[in-house]
Amino acid sequence: MLQKLQLRAGVNRELTTLAGEGGYFDGEKIRFRSGSPEKIGGWVTDTGKTTSTLQPPVNPAPLNQASFWGICRSLWNWVTLSSYNLLGLGTNLKYYIQNGSGGSFYDITPIRQTTAAGDVTFAATNGSKVITITDAAHGAQANDFVTYSGAVSLGGVITSRILDTEFQVVTVLSNNSYTVLSSIAANVSDVGNGGSSVIGVYQVTTGNDVYTTSVGWGAGGWGGVTTGFPSTGWGSAAPAGVGIGSQLRTWSEQNFGENLVLNPRGGALYIWTVNTTPTVFDRAQLLGPGAVITTKNYATGSGSTTTTTDSDCPTIANFVRVSDTSRFVFAYGCNDYGSTAQTPMLIRWSDQESFATWTPSITNQAGSYTLSQGSVIVTSIQTRQETLIFTDAAVYSMQYLGAPFVWGFQIMGDNLSIAGPNAVATASNITYWMGADKFYMYSGRVETLPCTVRQYVYGDINMSQSYQFFAGTNEGYSEIWWFYCSANSTTIDKYVIYNYLDRTWYYGTMNRTAWRDSPLRTQPTATGYNGQLIYHETGTDDGTTNPLSPIVSFVQSSDFDIGDGHNYGFVWRIIPDITFNGSTVNNPVANFTIRPRKNPGANYGADNIPNVISAQNYQNQGNYNVQQFTEIVYVRARGRQLALKVGSEGLGVAWQLGVPRLEVRPDGRR
Repeated sequence: MLQKLQLRAGVNRELTTLAGEGGYFDGEKIRFRSGSPEKIGGWVTDTGKTTSTLQPPVNPAPLNQASFWGICRSLWNWVTLSSYNLLGLGTNLKYYIQNGSGGSFYDITPIRQTTAAGDVTFAATNGSKVITITDAAHGAQANDFVTYSGAVSLGGVITSRILDTEFQVVTVLSNNSYTVLSSIAANVSDVGNGGSSVIGVYQVTTGNDVYTTSVGWGAGGWGGVTTGFPSTGWGSAAPAGVGIGSQLRTWSEQNFGENLVLNPRGGALYIWTVNTTPTVFDRAQLLGPGAVITTKNYATGSGSTTTTTDSDCPTIANFVRVSDTSRFVFAYGCNDYGSTAQTPMLIRWSDQESFATWTPSITNQAGSYTLSQGSVIVTSIQTRQETLIFTDAAVYSMQYLGAPFVWGFQIMGDNLSIAGPNAVATASNITYWMGADKFYMYSGRVETLPCTVRQYVYGDINMSQSYQFFAGTNEGYSEIWWFYCSANSTTIDKYVIYNYLDRTWYYGTMNRTAWRDSPLRTQPTATGYNGQLIYHETGTDDGTTNPLSPIVSFVQSSDFDIGDGHNYGFVWRIIPDITFNGSTVNNPVANFTIRPRKNPGANYGADNIPNVISAQNYQNQGNYNVQQFTEIVYVRARGRQLALKVGSEGLGVAWQLGVPRLEVRPDGRR
């Protein structure tokens, strides 16, 4: 008789493969749409390149292979008043703004320090590219960036043209000296010091691309510090500044009008303003006590306005937000009034419509509030009529009240968790987030989000890197994506998806570092580990390689009975039901694999996925190619249960599975 395989949507790993009969047990690079599994869309890379003129880097890939420097952890998309489509990218090394899809990446990384003329001197060694820089109390660490100007030739091949450019710090020798790499090796004549007019401009200190916990005394690997600084022995004091780079660098940003307020976690606040000429990208400016912010008069095309921030502007924060209500700027986990020490549970906000006024008075609405539940504010997200604030133990709702209290705070749930500052997303006015051991949702109240792959996800996860984890929406398919590190990885290599329309779950493997779903860029935008900006749901293949690589995808059902539980069943033909709409090749092919099994307890693989094969010598596992005009596939499979696996491995293939039918007849007992 013909047996329909009409299976439940979604992957279920909470049950055994037999207990999950009637559903799907495994998948890779697939999604469910209208209840049917299909291959996910492909992706392509953006063609933009950085405008940097950097000397040879320490860690990043060469610029002819990458679009920007560092590991991007933050994406922010907006459109200016003149319809320039801008994308902000915060990496562990820099902050960029891209002007339009395919446009250049402009380095707007803020400046930390500018030296006086003559403070910087150079020393070269014959035959070496290493240049030793002397600058008292430079405050730099390995991988930081510095730009020199005003230099003269060292006397040989190291000319002013070689020196007057941007460098990346290689090794910090002491508080007063460090090394960089020249583009060419010095010769015997390079004995000068660069002259008395050299100025060094240091960008904000860089951060790590992974979270590390070893800081301070004896920091680093066994035996002391070994990377970026001279090696120290076990028990020896770490060189000054070694602990700075231990934090995972994440950025937060939000628009203040068409300008952008941004903050590297654990650093100062900055603001980037649109230039009079929209295609000119100045560096972000410090938003600190007494800082003078220059805003170009973009409306008239000439002139500028200066604004001086007051003395109570925060000097350090863990992240920044701007409210839709009257444009308050919020600093979370910042320093208190009159103090430079960071208070992890403190929230401070500026006056309405002002990024410069932070001192509370009866004539403004600036203020502060300290939360009580938890030890640190992890993140926040703006939702309908409120802002949700996540500590490491609770969720608060923040709502605008007006004077005199300005903002009100209410606990919506405690004894909760959130994986990291980017592990939360909102779709259709509901907020979803990933916790330390389960998923949550908020729709006016906090609830546990039922998950059919919870054991699978949390059974293979590296929570020590949870601040790398991030969430994003894919509104076109009603999905929330979470990217995370598997147990043995310190980089993102897995994802899990919740379809909030169908309430189904599925998962896969993928290397991404940030995600932004914005209608301003048409497709969901992501970043990879090699400095690439990637547009998803485009084409059918992996466009991060040259030439294109096929996306290997499959879905596998749970076991289902083909016998009567005592006798075997014999499958001799399959009537496939599969479409190849969206394929870009003339003859797309899908692979149908049938996996019969005698008993559910036999033949499990190391990955806990059943190697469902028969005990018989013939047709243990059958693999069959199915094309768009294939009507019947003749097979030979014998067992009590059977699992069906469908997928593709070729270029240009897109597929959606329908309801295949199997011709099954009773067989013997042995």
